[in-house]
Amino acid sequence: MAEQTFDIVILGGGSGGYATALRASELGFTVGMIEKDKVGGTCLHRGCIPTKALLHAAEVADYSRESSHFGVNTTFNGVDITAVTAYREGIVAKKYKGLQSLVKARGVTTIIGDGKVTGPTSVKVGEDTITGKHLVLATGSYSRSLPGLELGGRVITSEQALTLDFIPKKVAVLGGGVIGVEFASVWKSFGADVTIIEGLAHLVPNEEEVISKALERAFRKRGIGYKLGIRFQSVTQDDHGVVVTLENGETVEAELLLVAVGRGPATANLGFEENGISVDRGFVVTNERLATSAPNTYAIGDIVFGLQLAHRSFQQGIFVAEEIAGLNPVVIDDVNIPKITYCEPEIASVGLTEAKAVEKFGADKVSSYDYSLAGNAKSEIINTSGSIKVVRVKDGPIVGVHGIGSRVGELIGEAQLVVNWEAYPEDIAPLIHAHPTQNEALGEAFLALAGKPLHAL
Repeated sequence: MAEQTFDIVILGGGSGGYATALRASELGFTVGMIEKDKVGGTCLHRGCIPTKALLHAAEVADYSRESSHFGVNTTFNGVDITAVTAYREGIVAKKYKGLQSLVKARGVTTIIGDGKVTGPTSVKVGEDTITGKHLVLATGSYSRSLPGLELGGRVITSEQALTLDFIPKKVAVLGGGVIGVEFASVWKSFGADVTIIEGLAHLVPNEEEVISKALERAFRKRGIGYKLGIRFQSVTQDDHGVVVTLENGETVEAELLLVAVGRGPATANLGFEENGISVDRGFVVTNERLATSAPNTYAIGDIVFGLQLAHRSFQQGIFVAEEIAGLNPVVIDDVNIPKITYCEPEIASVGLTEAKAVEKFGADKVSSYDYSLAGNAKSEIINTSGSIKVVRVKDGPIVGVHGIGSRVGELIGEAQLVVNWEAYPEDIAPLIHAHPTQNEALGEAFLALAGKPLHAL
């Protein structure tokens, strides 16, 4: 039995945990970071990075099939899933090695093992007790299921989907949110027959409605099937596949069912409530500065109510380290955090949807402009369609930017600055957007809202 003491103890070494550790170390704190698996967490090892590698492989497959459109003749001979896996794992391994080196170089002590809170700012790992002046909870999330829906066999989550050593011929995807549409996009590009089942009225239902409808049209054109507004009832499986039954009596047959109904906070049996940390439906309750109900204890990332995004967790980790240091960092509201869905076509958004803006400011105070990517030269060059929608307050700032189309995720950096700095279209209209780039689509939309559209009727 041993006891270690640090200025800051972090329970969880994912995006939020290691960001806290790195920033706290920069600020002169001693840091102990407890991780039960590998530093980097879900994002690096089972989420963001490996799935985006799969999506890039899928993009290459699509370009191989469609290369004649660009005057380049290639032959598509199929997808070697073993080679794709090696490519994906190579990227993860390289990023993991770099992260390990960085954490070590910053003097952060990494403690591998299952941690459980056992007292004020104290965590037990095996027989050892790790104590800090401050405790940061960053235990991440897990793949949810539905009540009565048992995972196993041919009913899988995204973690199992990543490790498949074959490409299924036919897949059912339960859930039309980010995870569901990304895997549907990959499997379709790899040659699978895909059907998405979504209980709400649209795919990616948290996005601007015009964006959701555009994705549905694009998926329909790609041959990705979907059933909307119909709830899941049950699934049976045997050695050959699954049969999914919906509440209206329809059935969907497939080799696999991917359950992609969201992620839950990993907080159970970790000693939180027993040590004065308030929990609501599994999420740790914090104030806007991420302090919990327990003294000198903070919570960040997927275990805190709100968006479950790696970059949100990362930013919150930096925030908490600076908060502990007394630097009074700025709070960024969830609505102003950029979101990207990396299916084909991509979706990117930041700020309020038009409906939310109307709800907040009133219908007479909100205007919007949709700029079709068909008018954008770079989008034409890379053979994508889609649109950029900008929402503003009448005679006021831009409060939302929403886009769909190949690579529109690369535009969200400028959009985030515009929304968070409460810029007016008139402020941005004089700025120059390089030609030919997709960024020009943003520039054109801002020009239009400033009352001087150049390429719009």
